Amino acid sequence: MPYLLNLLYCSVLIFLSPWLLYKALTTGKYRRGLWHKLTGRAFRRKGNAPCIWFHGVSVGEIHLLQHVVAAFRRRHLNWHCVISTTTDTGFAEAEKRFPGCPVFWWPFDFTWAVKRALRRVRPDVIVLAEGELWPNFLTCAKRQAMRVAVVNGRMSPRSLARYQKLSGLARRVWGKLDLVAAQTADYARNFEALGARTVHVTGSVKYDGANGDRNNPRTRQFRELFGVQSNDLILVAGSTQDPEERIVLDIYRRAAAVHPNLRLFLVPRQQDRFEPVAGLLQRSGLPFVRRSTISGPRTDSRGIVLVDTIGELGALWGLADVAFVGGSLDGQRGGQNMIEPAAYGAAVVFGPHVWNFKEIAGRLLENGAAVQVKNAEELEKEIERLLADAKARDEMGAAGRDLVHSQQGATERTLVLLDELIAPSSGKAKAA
Repeated sequence: MPYLLNLLYCSVLIFLSPWLLYKALTTGKYRRGLWHKLTGRAFRRKGNAPCIWFHGVSVGEIHLLQHVVAAFRRRHLNWHCVISTTTDTGFAEAEKRFPGCPVFWWPFDFTWAVKRALRRVRPDVIVLAEGELWPNFLTCAKRQAMRVAVVNGRMSPRSLARYQKLSGLARRVWGKLDLVAAQTADYARNFEALGARTVHVTGSVKYDGANGDRNNPRTRQFRELFGVQSNDLILVAGSTQDPEERIVLDIYRRAAAVHPNLRLFLVPRQQDRFEPVAGLLQRSGLPFVRRSTISGPRTDSRGIVLVDTIGELGALWGLADVAFVGGSLDGQRGGQNMIEPAAYGAAVVFGPHVWNFKEIAGRLLENGAAVQVKNAEELEKEIERLLADAKARDEMGAAGRDLVHSQQGATERTLVLLDELIAPSSGKAKAA
C-alpha cells in the first residue's frame, strides 16, 4: 500500500506540475521549503530527552497550538517540543509564535520523506491540530511505536462523506490514531464512524485563545496607528474570499453616505488575495491605504484600510463595532473562526456557509450573539441595521463575550488527555 500511494502521489504531482510551476513563478507560492518537504529534511534533534512534535497546517492551526504548546511546556519541562507546518504563512507565523521551539516543514506523504523526517526528529508523540492525516506518515509513525493524537479535532459532515468514499483506506488511517480530542459530540461521532477508537469531547481550544480585552496592547497600538477616534463606527470584514470583498465594498460605499464616521478594515484571508483586492479598491475610486505602507500613526483617518499583512486580524477584531466573518458567502470555504470577534463584544455577522464552524456558529446564534444572512442583500440589510442601532450592537456584543467565557477550558481538558498519552514516555531516553 505505501508504494501504491507513492505512485499515486507522483502521478498527481506530475499532472499538477504545470499549474504548480505557473503559481510558483507568478505568485511565489509553493517554492519555499519545497526541497525539505520532498526529501523529509526536518529538524535534526539532538539529545535523548522525550520529544513531542506539534503540527499545524497553516496560520489558524498555529494560532490555536500556541496555547496548547505553552501549557504543555509548563507541565513538562523535560520534554523537547518541536513544531511543523505546511504553508509559507504558517511557517512565518510559527517562527513568531514559538521562538523557543524548532520550526520546520511537514514532509510530503512519500515514504522516503516521512521516514527521513521521523528519523531526524525522533518524536515519542505527534500531535496534529484539527486533522491533517496522511496514510504513509501514520503507518511509518506507528511502525516506530510513536503515538499520534489529534487535538481540537474537527470532522465536518462534508469531510465525513468524502472520506467514507474511501472507507477501507479511511478506517486504516483513523484506526491508527491513539487519541482524538474532538471539539464537539458530532465531530466525535464522525471520527468514530471512520474508525477512530479513543475519542473524547474536549470543546474548542479556540475559545481559550480568544482575547476579549479591547484595551490589550496590540489592539491599543492599532487604534493609535490607524487614527481611530472614539466616535468612529468600525466595520471589520475579516478572512474574506472572492467575491466577498466586492460585496463589502458596495455595502460600505452606500453605508458611508449615511454614516460619515464609518471606517472599513478589509482583511483578505489569503496572501495571494492582497494584490487582486488592492486592484479592486483602485478601480472602485474609494480612498484606501494598504496596511503594509503604514509605519507611523495616521493623521488622516478617512477611507478604507486594506490589511495586507499576516497575523494581525486577531487584534484588529478588537476595533470592530460590526464584524463580518468571511469565507461564509462564497460557498467554498465553510466559514472562518467567529470566536475572536465575539469575544471582543463585536456584533458578528456571517453568511450561510459555515459548515467548518457549525457548532460555534450554532451557539452564537442560539445565544443572540450573531446574525446569519443568506446572501449579499441580507448582509447589507443587517450591517446597516447594526450600524444604526447601538443598543442592538451592545446586546449582541455582551452575549458574545458571555458565551466565549462560558466555553473556555478546552486547553486544560486536552492537556489532561495528553498527560495520559505521554505517561509511558516520561523519563524515557531514546537512542540517537
